[in-house]
Amino acid sequence: MLTRPRILRGLGDSRSPDSATVLELLFDIVYVFALARLAGRVADDLTIVRHHLLSEAGQTVLFFTAMWMIWSLNALLASTYDPRRADLQAVLLATMFGTLVLAVSLPEAFGKRGVVFACTYVIIQIGRPLFLTFALRGHPGRTLAARVLTWHTASAVLWISGGISGGLGRGVFWTLALAIELTGTATAWPVPWLGKGWFHRAGVAVSHIHLAERYNQFFMIALAEVVLEAGAAVSFPGFTMAGIITLVAAFVTAVSFWRIYFYHVRSGQAATPGGQGIQLSRWASYSLLIIVGGIICTAVGFGQVIEDPHPPIDWALVAIMFGGPVLFLVGRSFLEEENRSTPRCRMLYVGAAVLLVAALPMVLLPPVAVAASAAVILAGIAVFDQRAHRRGSETNPTL
Repeated sequence: MLTRPRILRGLGDSRSPDSATVLELLFDIVYVFALARLAGRVADDLTIVRHHLLSEAGQTVLFFTAMWMIWSLNALLASTYDPRRADLQAVLLATMFGTLVLAVSLPEAFGKRGVVFACTYVIIQIGRPLFLTFALRGHPGRTLAARVLTWHTASAVLWISGGISGGLGRGVFWTLALAIELTGTATAWPVPWLGKGWFHRAGVAVSHIHLAERYNQFFMIALAEVVLEAGAAVSFPGFTMAGIITLVAAFVTAVSFWRIYFYHVRSGQAATPGGQGIQLSRWASYSLLIIVGGIICTAVGFGQVIEDPHPPIDWALVAIMFGGPVLFLVGRSFLEEENRSTPRCRMLYVGAAVLLVAALPMVLLPPVAVAASAAVILAGIAVFDQRAHRRGSETNPTL
């Protein structure tokens, strides 16, 4: 039987390649800028008067989660259908431009640019499933796309309402809108008249190798924030002893993050560039959200210490410097489908507990000592994590 050329096949007949395309890497460039903007918001949150701290931090978490929703759904789209197709490339480019608008609007999203932020976000989140609904005519995946469209249409009403209302109402509307989208993602977007079920039950095949590689790439982009924040902070006042010590601590922390993330208990070695070493869990998307959030907090913490190394240290700075690695370890433990009783997972949980306990007396130390302590503890966790891998491999050769 003759087959049609790839470019003439319907979208539902296309399959995602195992490796990410150059256009997807180009898409991530926007997120370098977006993550830098989010890191700037976290840094600003640390300087806010304490009775405004929780509300400002809540806004930052909201923006971070919203931007993550766009990236994760785009990664899922490109891991399901062939991103080399001209129509999908147009969708990716349009989403890329919209994300750039969101990143530019982010600092004033709770101010005069609220309507711009809300409308742009809605266009992105509705436009993608709307395109799929039309492009997948006659394919089982069209029902899934229609379900996603229904959920995002419902949340769009709240996004637009929040953009128009402003003030406290904006925060309430946007929080509810994001809660709807997160609930839809967690429950596979069920709609009474369109059914329910995950991708494999909807006749849609996701390339988990492609998706795992995209997760690896996004992790590396987030990890670069540690270097960027620390490097930018050191370059401004010039080299000082405190700045050099903190810069070394930031570098050690970045290497420890890399080592813990890429080392896999199943293969006993680092993941391959294609992501074959990762077997993603059902909650992998949320896990990476927590991982990246932890990395950004840690990066901002090191940058703040370099900018102001003089004691006393603020408790909020201690919280993000030690809370960031805790979030990273917790998120990493749930990224893959593996037994929660493995030595590796136990080591990550123990490491998170050690960081939480060690954070308590840190308010008594100088900021530079706090940064160095966080790096040393995380490096120790990475070392013991490697030993846990070896013990697990020796105990169970199938791992």
